Amino acid sequence: MKKRIKLTFPQNLIKEPVIFTVARKYDIIPNIRRARVTETIGEMVLELDGEEENLDNSIQALRDAGVEVELVEGDIIQ
Repeated sequence: MKKRIKLTFPQNLIKEPVIFTVARKYDIIPNIRRARVTETIGEMVLELDGEEENLDNSIQALRDAGVEVELVEGDIIQ
């Protein structure tokens, strides 16, 4: 199963390996479709591939870590 999400990272998480850690823990494959990172904020659109339960758990783990997560519908290439 695949889900597309938009992540907004607060300044304190920009340099942390949050995506790697969550992907490894929940056995999902992240595909970065778009990213923009500055010194104060990070924004990223990802396509996640994995089992539905693992995807849901990984999204919740990102939220628990302080990352804002939004589900993305439709075409994500801009």
